[in-house]
Amino acid sequence: MSADPSKDPIDFVRNFWGAMGFSLPGMVTPTFDVDELGKRINDLKAVEGWLKMNLSMLQMTIQSLEMQCVTLNAVRTMSAMASGETADKSPAGGEGSGSEAFAQAALWPWHLVQQMQENLNAQSEAGAEKDAGAAGENSAENAKPRG
Repeated sequence: MSADPSKDPIDFVRNFWGAMGFSLPGMVTPTFDVDELGKRINDLKAVEGWLKMNLSMLQMTIQSLEMQCVTLNAVRTMSAMASGETADKSPAGGEGSGSEAFAQAALWPWHLVQQMQENLNAQSEAGAEKDAGAAGENSAENAKPRG
C-alpha cells in the first residue's frame, strides 16, 4: 500500500459511502452492537412491508385492468350480436338504430333463460320418447307367447 491516503482504496470507499450518508456496508465492517443490528433489522422489515404493499397494489391494478379488458370485450361482443340481430330484423337489411341495439343487448339474460328452457324441454322430450320406446319394446316382449 502506498503512504498517500488519497490512493488508499479503503479510504476511497469509506469516503464514498460516507458522502452518501450511509455507513460502510456490514460485510466490510461487521457490526457487533445488538442495538444497531436490531435497528437495521427493523429498517429492512419496514422496507419489506413497503415493497409487499406496492406489490399487492400492483397486482390489484393489473387484475382491475384485466377485468376492464374482459368487460369491454364482452360489451363489444354483445353489441356485435345485437347489431347482427337487428340487421336481420330490419326491413332494409341495414343497421338498426343504436337504441334498438342496446335494447337487444340488455335482454341477453332473458334470451339466455329462454335458450336454457328450450334445451331443457328438448332434453325432457327426448327422454320421454326414449322411455316410451323402451316401454313399447317391453310390452311387445311381454305380449309374445312363451313357450
